[in-house]
Amino acid sequence: MIRISTIFIAICMVLVAASLGLILYSVAGISGMESAIVALTALTFLILYNAVSMRLRDRTDVGGQIADLSRGTADLARQVAEFGRRLAAVEGKVVSANSAGADRIQAVVGEIGELGVLVKQLAVSVASHDEMLASNVPTAAPARKPDNEQQNATPLSAEDTGVPTASAAPVALAEQTAPSRSLAQILTAVKNAVEENRIDIFLQPMVTLPQRKVRFYEAVTRLRDDKDQMLAADDFISVAEAAGLIGRIDHMVMLKCVQVLRRLMVRNKDVGVFCNVAAATLGNAATFAQCLDFLEANRALASSFVLEFKQATFRNLSPAESENLAALAQRGYRFSIDHVTDLRIEPRELADRGVRFIKVPAALLLDQRQTSASDIHPSDLSDLLGRFGIDLIAERIEGERAVVDLLDYDVRFGQGFLFAPPRPLRPEGASATGGTSPSKAQESNGSGKTASIDSPAIDPPRATGNAALARRAAGPD
Repeated sequence: MIRISTIFIAICMVLVAASLGLILYSVAGISGMESAIVALTALTFLILYNAVSMRLRDRTDVGGQIADLSRGTADLARQVAEFGRRLAAVEGKVVSANSAGADRIQAVVGEIGELGVLVKQLAVSVASHDEMLASNVPTAAPARKPDNEQQNATPLSAEDTGVPTASAAPVALAEQTAPSRSLAQILTAVKNAVEENRIDIFLQPMVTLPQRKVRFYEAVTRLRDDKDQMLAADDFISVAEAAGLIGRIDHMVMLKCVQVLRRLMVRNKDVGVFCNVAAATLGNAATFAQCLDFLEANRALASSFVLEFKQATFRNLSPAESENLAALAQRGYRFSIDHVTDLRIEPRELADRGVRFIKVPAALLLDQRQTSASDIHPSDLSDLLGRFGIDLIAERIEGERAVVDLLDYDVRFGQGFLFAPPRPLRPEGASATGGTSPSKAQESNGSGKTASIDSPAIDPPRATGNAALARRAAGPD
């Protein structure tokens, strides 16, 4: 459609040419034919001028449009290049994810292979027991004595453990079960044991699952009377707390545990020791001050020295006990909770207080009634605690079936008589090779005796599948 401006310009050119011819006719006296020719010629020139000027203007506009198109093409090329880069990055992430998935699959395949080996070992052990029963060979029954915390442990014989006799025989003389006593006799025995430093440390390993490699040791406290008879934990803890002696016992146990840890770390830097601390020690200002000074002097071991408290202690902390706990956490020490009676656990609150381990009995984890009694299914407890940096340890494991069930719960650590019972430290002169080394790694215990803590009488646990053998040697967990 012709634009209005073009029509207006054409009218104006006609008027200009007509005006020119009229002027020539009327003023210059030129004839009408000549005036018309001149007017027509002027109109032709005007038309040519207009056409040329419009062509030049259109060329300029086309040049600008071409420049704009070039810029748009360049922008489009840059966007395509950016999309290509992003696509390459996405492809790289997909490839890395696939490789990571392949690595995880390989790890799972390796664990399944290890589990298969353990199952084969279990099958061989069961077959050997069946052969023994078929041939009417008597087996020793486990001698058990109820003890919720700790029990006197007799070292295993050389035939049971595969360790030379010299590593276990020297400590067998003092491992006798104490007879029943009255409270007065127990109190006297505890006082004498504390005064004469007759406090022994037994070590029980905590192993990784399913590899069963020793990762930590728990220090179990034993007291000896003047006849070298052991006092069970249930016999002396309540009496020591009532008499105000539990703080001194904990302080002496901490000293021995640090000595043991230093010796163990000479051979393995990744090992750790769990040391039990009573609530009375945490709440007593004078006793706790001594323990804090000692732990402050050994802050270099804080990452490997774990202080263990009961679940009831954490649930009933007083303001003073909370401040003391925070003081320990500020010095880098980590905490563990044991004697767990239910799974109503607040992992965020525990993590804020410095708890990094929770020990739950295997029977409690595998109890189906806990599904309705707790806020979370037991099979999800390990993942929940792991999100807050807390490791779950299943304790009191006595059977291979429990290990298999716990692997479905993603439990990383285990402890119990299935792996190894609590065993005492070797006395002076005992070594893994049966020789003597009186000048190596001896620590005085204050009663004229020395104990070598360079090589504790605990060997790496082996999955024998025979929990009754361990219980026969050391009693219940």
